[in-house]
Amino acid sequence: MSNSVDTQSLMLQMRSLAAEAASQSQSVQKVEKGAQSAENFSDLLSQSVNAVATEQNKSSAMKTAFEKGEDVDLTEVMVQAQKASLSFQAMTQVRNKLVEAYKDIKNMPI
Repeated sequence: MSNSVDTQSLMLQMRSLAAEAASQSQSVQKVEKGAQSAENFSDLLSQSVNAVATEQNKSSAMKTAFEKGEDVDLTEVMVQAQKASLSFQAMTQVRNKLVEAYKDIKNMPI
């Protein structure tokens, strides 16, 4: 009889250890996924900034070409200038929201 009790307690211990190990592996996976999403977010942010810079460079090049008298349509120049302006304003708003979210998190009570 004492043998069966020891076996049962041993089985309970093994199950609890298995459950603990499973929860730890899940938390490690969550941390790894969080790191990947952080990398993806930084990549996304970097790509967005580069896209805005590209739009502004296109606008500047078209303005310069128009001023030099090259064969560039004024409406295309104005549309490109508006695209650059709009993309910059959108990026500025995203930055403002990120700063606001950071301040909210920073001011949270622990």
